[in-house]
Amino acid sequence: MEDVLDVYARPFDPAVPVVCMDEKPNQLLGHARDPIPAAPGCDHKEDSEYVRCGTCSIFVWVEPLAGRRRVVARRQRTRADWAAEVDHLLTIDYPDAAKIMLVMDNLNTHTLGSLYEAFEPAKARTLAQRLEIHHTPKHGSWGSTSPRSNSQP
Repeated sequence: MEDVLDVYARPFDPAVPVVCMDEKPNQLLGHARDPIPAAPGCDHKEDSEYVRCGTCSIFVWVEPLAGRRRVVARRQRTRADWAAEVDHLLTIDYPDAAKIMLVMDNLNTHTLGSLYEAFEPAKARTLAQRLEIHHTPKHGSWGSTSPRSNSQP
């Protein structure tokens, strides 16, 4: 956890921005019956029954010190999807940044190997060289370094 805290404590540097990334699955829901719009003296009415319309994956990219964010919905969560988002981050969002300090969870698709699966080796290497990845701890594991947690029962 100390590693991530050290990254968060860095001063603002446009040449090496600190960007946080998270991703989550989301259900897409539709109305089973059309809602009744609000009118003077009557609230909007919506039935609690819904129609499931599939799922998507929401990617959120945030640079807190610059006040920037980008949110993207993709049909799925694959290594290629993550790699395409990283490509966008480095070539569109931050084309002039020397390096990006990327803070994210340690999900199985969030690896430099995903870049090599999605792109030609030369492009994957160029992208990977501009990333410095810092993973957030799993399941509150920041406490696992305390002396008590390392002792045997």
